[in-house]
Amino acid sequence: MEREHIFVQGGGGSVVIKMDLPLHDDIAEQLTKGYLRRVNEDGSPYVEPVEGDGPPPEPKPPAKSASKAEWVGWAVNHPDESRRMTPDDAEALTKDDLIERFGKSE
Repeated sequence: MEREHIFVQGGGGSVVIKMDLPLHDDIAEQLTKGYLRRVNEDGSPYVEPVEGDGPPPEPKPPAKSASKAEWVGWAVNHPDESRRMTPDDAEALTKDDLIERFGKSE
């Protein structure tokens, strides 16, 4: 029986890696923070399946109580591309800084 898996790509974007689930905690954190991103097997962007009819829901910032890793991931993958940060730049900010900068839906 084949294990459930996903495909990820690093910041350089050239190599697609198949990873078995559940992910190791360190890999899951890198994915959450945006150092890795989930892709399809061919390297095309992965889109989370939507249940039901209609457009997908608008992305919303994490809850203020969410982990710093989730806030870093939000800053790296922000819906407004002009506001996105690199993982290293987002990681350098405090959680409170990230919430102040990215906590409001605009």
